[in-house]
Amino acid sequence: MRPLSALLSQVLIAYTLEFDNEFERRMREAGYSGAFLSLVLWSNLMRFLAAGSVSVHRLAEQALAGEPQSKFGLGCLERWRFIVLEPGADDRPIPLKAHPRAGRMLRDGWGSGRGIRSGWLVRLTEKGRKACEIWPDVFGEIERRWKTRFGDEEIGALRSALEAILDQIDLELPHGLIAWESTPTYPVRRGPRERDLPLPVLLSQLLLAFTIEFSGEMRTPLVLCANTLRVLGERPIPVGDIPRLTGGSPETAGIGWQIKPFIVVESDPQAKRGKVVRLSPLGLRVQQKYHKVVGEIEKRWEQQFGKDKIRALRESLQELFLPRSGDRLLLAEGLVPAEGTVRSGQQTPALGRRDVGTAAKQRMRDMVAQTEMFLRDPAGALPHYPLWDMNRGFGP
Repeated sequence: MRPLSALLSQVLIAYTLEFDNEFERRMREAGYSGAFLSLVLWSNLMRFLAAGSVSVHRLAEQALAGEPQSKFGLGCLERWRFIVLEPGADDRPIPLKAHPRAGRMLRDGWGSGRGIRSGWLVRLTEKGRKACEIWPDVFGEIERRWKTRFGDEEIGALRSALEAILDQIDLELPHGLIAWESTPTYPVRRGPRERDLPLPVLLSQLLLAFTIEFSGEMRTPLVLCANTLRVLGERPIPVGDIPRLTGGSPETAGIGWQIKPFIVVESDPQAKRGKVVRLSPLGLRVQQKYHKVVGEIEKRWEQQFGKDKIRALRESLQELFLPRSGDRLLLAEGLVPAEGTVRSGQQTPALGRRDVGTAAKQRMRDMVAQTEMFLRDPAGALPHYPLWDMNRGFGP
């Protein structure tokens, strides 16, 4: 039985994929090909800019994120030409220097969080303004599709189940979930919870509440436990199999520094090239503890929020993986990419680039293969925790 955190994650990822494909399609029609910027950046940054310029410090406050995290996202948006950064009224001018390859005069650290000051103003470009015009309508479109696909009652029951638990969580939580290296501290909610929030916001907030509780018991992040550490074992497997087993991109599911203490990487004895990976004794203990802790949290939630409410939530989430249309789950129907999008196989430049490079072509092939895997078996292939890839506009 999949943990509650995995069910929340898979439904959130499925919604995000459908949402991002529709956003990319509409941006393409507006003249911005390859703008596969993901929902999480609207939820945590871009929505605060729709009404006008905001300082970096104020934006971080509104996003309920620390300035380092917000600056990292702003650096990416700057590089992808959705925003520009300007000095505030009381700030020093932004220092510029020639870009080593393009020759253009750009700020030192352009396209990254490096050097961004708290007092700088964040302003949308024309491309960013068009994105902010499109995003709100996409929420309504995907919500209508889900109600048509699964039924008004089923989606209404899911929303009610999520809200019934969130009403009892006294924290101010962001609208979008990002798996940072450490879970931030969120302020206590002082007033009524926001009502009529989009479905992915409700899913993100409850998953974040679960993550906060998990982080209080385990030092290893839930995003690692639920994905890479979950699919590994004592028997070695090729390193290249991890993305397929976790459902993540090669970049997010790779062998990074965070995972190194829990694994053993060796040369593949069956091949001249390549590596195999298995869990170390420490990794096996963490894997076992992960399964134990997620089960304990769900039991505690039953006591804290009500057994009937947790059961209703679990049943509503599981119900989305049952209806079929022919040989395909209805959930998978929403994952079919529109023609002309990157996931359909359209070769487009990487975000912020003008030409289709080698990396962009490989990323397109990876996304097509990942999409086909999700379409065949959403329950088995979707990640058990969101793995947002910066190279995919913070999408899955």
